[in-house]
Amino acid sequence: MSGLFGIGGGIIMVPALVAIFGMGLLDANATSLAAMLLPVGIFGVINYYKAGYINLKNSLWISVGLLGGSFFGAELAVSVNVSLLSKLYAGILLYVAVSYFDIPALLKRKKTGSITEPGTEAITSHKIWQFILLGLCAGVFAGLFGKGGGLVIVPALVRIFHYDARAASATSLAALQLPVGLPSVIVYANDGHLNLLFAGLIAFGILLGAFFGSKLALNLPTSIFKKVYAIFLLGVAVYMVVKYI
Repeated sequence: MSGLFGIGGGIIMVPALVAIFGMGLLDANATSLAAMLLPVGIFGVINYYKAGYINLKNSLWISVGLLGGSFFGAELAVSVNVSLLSKLYAGILLYVAVSYFDIPALLKRKKTGSITEPGTEAITSHKIWQFILLGLCAGVFAGLFGKGGGLVIVPALVRIFHYDARAASATSLAALQLPVGLPSVIVYANDGHLNLLFAGLIAFGILLGAFFGSKLALNLPTSIFKKVYAIFLLGVAVYMVVKYI
């Protein structure tokens, strides 16, 4: 999923660690973030870079924001009610999923009878501070929910920065290769929520999975790519609501 959707992989790890391994939500967050400290998605980044989908400079500025935001997100996570935290997470997933279905655009196409090819929008130039701000917001989200921040970065790059969905996933994955979650991992570890052995084993799995995921993503049409992502997010959101209702 990391290579396919440009996320850190935490969206799979956290629910799985809670549902299958019986971890608490904060323990799962910490293990997920620690597993993503090493550049485990590097093979996926290489695949995307060779295909011309990555702007390394923009990815770097997003990483700068991620580094700062992850600390504040983790501090919030260890201070709030776990049930509330999970419901907030589910709500965010539902919002992102619905936005990826792009229902208003579908209705417009039915009325006009024309279809705009996804990914043909012009990418306008954006300032450095905008990418840093995006990374900061994504970092807070990552620290709060144990995710890499890709769930914030990818939709924002598509809807606000006018990136093609595949280019957004590639740029996000590249931004997550630096140890941007280190501040949040330290906060969780100091609060007793870290299993380094599990994190190391999961990291090895991500290293292999990101390679195959990015290969698959490069062969998917953009329109299908976005809908698969949306369905995936809806499933996780429903799971989180049922788990903590």
